[in-house]
Amino acid sequence: MKRTRTFEDVLAQIERRIAEDGLTAGDRLPAERRLAEQLGVSRSSVREAMRVLETLGVVSSQVGRGPDAGAVLIARPDSALTGLLRLHLGLATLELREVIDTRHMIEQWAAARAATGRHGTEALTAALAGMDAARTAEEFVEYDTAFHCALADASGNRLVSAVMRSLRDTMRKFSVEAVERLGDTAILRAGHVRILAAIEAGDPGEAAAAVSEHLADAYPELFTH
Repeated sequence: MKRTRTFEDVLAQIERRIAEDGLTAGDRLPAERRLAEQLGVSRSSVREAMRVLETLGVVSSQVGRGPDAGAVLIARPDSALTGLLRLHLGLATLELREVIDTRHMIEQWAAARAATGRHGTEALTAALAGMDAARTAEEFVEYDTAFHCALADASGNRLVSAVMRSLRDTMRKFSVEAVERLGDTAILRAGHVRILAAIEAGDPGEAAAAVSEHLADAYPELFTH
C-alpha cells in the first residue's frame, strides 16, 4: 500500500512540475535518476509513474545517455486525458439519456463550484454573445457547446473539464436535434443567462438549479415525472 501511495505522489509531483515549469511539447524531462533525486523517491517509483504518463500519451521515453536520456513531453497531461476519454467514449454508442444524466450531474456540480470560486466568467460571456449572433441551429449549438465546456472550466477541476470536452461531439449532435425540435432558441438563451447570473452573484444553489431547469427545457422528455 505504501508503494502505491508513493507512486501516486510521484505522478502528481511530475504533473505539477510540468505545469509549474511551463513545459510544452518537445521539452525533455530530467533523466530517471536525477528526477528520483529531485523528488526524493526511489527510481522504481519514478519509472512506474513515467510508464503511466507514457500510456496516457503525455511523454515518450528515450533510450540513451547524456542529453538523449530521459523522456520527452509530447502532450500536456490534461489534453492527453481528454484524448483518452474521447477515444474511450467513441468506442461506445451513447444514448441521449446517458449523455444528459452525465451532464446533469457534472454541470450542476460545476456551476455550484464556479459560483463559490474565483474563476473568471469571460469565456461564458463570450459564448453567450456568440449564441446571440448565431444565424443557424448549428452555429448556435457551436457556442452553446462552448458555453457548457466553459462552465466545466469555471469549476477549476481539470478532470471535469476533460470529461466535458470528451463529450463535446456527442453533446453537439444531441443539441442540434434539441434546437431544431424547439424551433426557437429564446428559452435556451434564457437558461444560459440565468446560469451565468447565478455564478456572477456567487449563488451556488441557484446556479445548480438553473442548470437543472435549463437541461429540462432542452430535453423535456427526460425530465418528466
